[in-house]
Amino acid sequence: MYPNPRKTKSIRRLGAVDIAALKAAVLAIPEDIWQAENADKPNRFEALDATAHIVFRFVSDVRDWRASFARPIWEAWEPTIMPVLRAATADYGYANGIFPRVMLARMPAGGIIQPHRDANPAAKWPHKIHVPIQTNDQVLFRLGGETHHIAEGEAAEVNNMDMHAVVNRGTDSRIHLIFEYYDADQADPAWIGEVVSA
Repeated sequence: MYPNPRKTKSIRRLGAVDIAALKAAVLAIPEDIWQAENADKPNRFEALDATAHIVFRFVSDVRDWRASFARPIWEAWEPTIMPVLRAATADYGYANGIFPRVMLARMPAGGIIQPHRDANPAAKWPHKIHVPIQTNDQVLFRLGGETHHIAEGEAAEVNNMDMHAVVNRGTDSRIHLIFEYYDADQADPAWIGEVVSA
């Protein structure tokens, strides 16, 4: 199962986006909402450790990115999040771009995301994009043997097919908007039919 050849092989800096309204809304989320949404999240992977998530959209089947669904919380957040998604992906130029997975990820101070690859087939095709909503200069993203820092409000596509890990050595939580994006007009890979029917 080869990945989408359009995906970055390392990290692709997409530029700064306006996160002011989104940041204000995110920082106002009560802790009980974080806890309730995290307890009900569909993305339970050991590598994510103590990172908490609020999942807005998710794939219906981890074998196929082409079908996704909105969780109940998405309706209230869509008007605030969509301008950030559109701004972050403008340079791709896709006339029919789709966002199958959209979530917030909060890593506590001292938190670690263990080295891993996004192994499920649905992660092989879409671009994986991060937009830091709250961060500090001690949040380090290790990808393919290199260490990177993504600044607050900067959109960056990362190669989720390569081994990657994150550490937050700062004193504040790191909160990222993380989402996937793909071109619905791009031809599907030959292997998708075999995986879905398996």
